[in-house]
Amino acid sequence: MVALGASSCKLVEGLSDTAAELTRGEVVARVGRHRLHKAELLKFIPAGVSPEDSAGLAQGYIKAWAEELLMLEMAQEQLSKQQKDVSAELEEYRRSLLKYRYEQLYINQRLDTLVTEEEISSYYKENPDKFKLDRPVIKSRYLIIPADSRSLKTLRAKMSSEDDSDALEADSLAFTVAIKYVDSSDSWMDAITLAQELGTDWRTLTSSIKNSFSEFTDDAGNLHLAYIVEMVPAGKPAPVEYCRERIKDIILSTRKHTLETSLEKTLMEDALESKKFVIY
Repeated sequence: MVALGASSCKLVEGLSDTAAELTRGEVVARVGRHRLHKAELLKFIPAGVSPEDSAGLAQGYIKAWAEELLMLEMAQEQLSKQQKDVSAELEEYRRSLLKYRYEQLYINQRLDTLVTEEEISSYYKENPDKFKLDRPVIKSRYLIIPADSRSLKTLRAKMSSEDDSDALEADSLAFTVAIKYVDSSDSWMDAITLAQELGTDWRTLTSSIKNSFSEFTDDAGNLHLAYIVEMVPAGKPAPVEYCRERIKDIILSTRKHTLETSLEKTLMEDALESKKFVIY
């Protein structure tokens, strides 16, 4: 045991050599009778990385390779014959993996992945409580701009206009004078996302809205300004558009579960009918 520990320490200490030293010749490292060849090491290192990164990756891979083999060697020596017998666990895993793969094959061959708007709308109307919001969702236009910008008044007016041409003009003007401008008036976002853009938290954001605007000034003197086009408050059902992908996932998951149940039922019924499965 002492000799093994000493040789292990020497091996690990040797791993601190440079990458150039580590990759000389075909064999770059050895643990007992196990050898790590240069070709295997090079497969692990992506093409195009710098020499410094390559050296770090090589050293890390060799260290992990050695540690695994040293641990396995100790396990072989210290565990009893019974403890080293993993045949039962391997068989259980094999069966589980085969069962899972067949279920996936069965489902993929039969699953209807088309979810219509009617199905989404129907599910949404039948399950409104599932879509109650913990936080508001918002449609907005927001920008970051120097607080003393001469274009701020114009942008404020254009951003809040219901005229599509004004929205386009705001976008064009903001491109030249603003640090950042985003028109999210056609898509819902979580209040947290908008609050982060404005440099605040969502509760402060929603409580500070006046005349559909919320604004904050940062330490650099820039104004973070949002025009709230529409907002659904916490406690209300989220808009169906906001839930669309989630509803699709739910419907598909339900279909998958139905197929799994159908598979199990069919297998059992067929086995009983054909006398393949008999209960005594």
